[in-house]
Amino acid sequence: MKKLENKVAVITGGTTGIGLAAARLFASEGAKVIVTGSNPKTLDVARAELAGVAEVVASDAGSAKDIAALVAHVTDKHGGVDVLFLNAGIAKFAPIGDLDESVFDELFRVNVKGPWLALKSFAPKLRRGGSVILNTSVVGNLGMAGSTAYAATKAAVRSFARTAAAELAGAGVRVNAVSPGPIETPIYGKMGMPAEALKGFAESITAQVPLSRFGRPEEIAKAALFLASDDASYITAEEIVVDGGLSNV
Repeated sequence: MKKLENKVAVITGGTTGIGLAAARLFASEGAKVIVTGSNPKTLDVARAELAGVAEVVASDAGSAKDIAALVAHVTDKHGGVDVLFLNAGIAKFAPIGDLDESVFDELFRVNVKGPWLALKSFAPKLRRGGSVILNTSVVGNLGMAGSTAYAATKAAVRSFARTAAAELAGAGVRVNAVSPGPIETPIYGKMGMPAEALKGFAESITAQVPLSRFGRPEEIAKAALFLASDDASYITAEEIVVDGGLSNV
């Protein structure tokens, strides 16, 4: 039997990278998948790539109005939700003195307010036996220069996994986090760094990873699948680190 047979799975930020890989994997394991995104270009591409695999919905992860509409749409169509993968996020890196306040605010709007809104709105719609997976980052536990705002957002999301796990346990819903290290996703091209600086950043990170490479989106998706499935039925409030050994070796 497939791991997510007849389950309804919602993946925020599912039009590229980790979310897109998770959409394909969850669908292959029997789930009815709904993914969200807010960029018109990636939405169009995802609709073509996921035709017959997943429904693609335009929704801004940091907008209360959009999240409310998403919850209404999903529950009207499917009645409830079994798997909620809160994957949407943005990354911007700069030293404290160089980070613009507007960038700081946007990081917290999408990365922190976004999953909080989704947890708040979807919680009553999660079926008993359901699973919530939050996408954190190893950066949230490292003192990486230039990551102050981004790291703080991910540390906050890790905290959400613990508190939401406590609050939803009585409803029979597990809440966990998957914590990626450096992964080959489009997010690196959106960090606001010049091309040469981005190349140097990637090389310096790779040199620190014991497995000597960036991870693949599919490798994070598999960890999320484990947490979403009954294979992880006695796991809640946990964070699975998938980083090639970066944070522990």
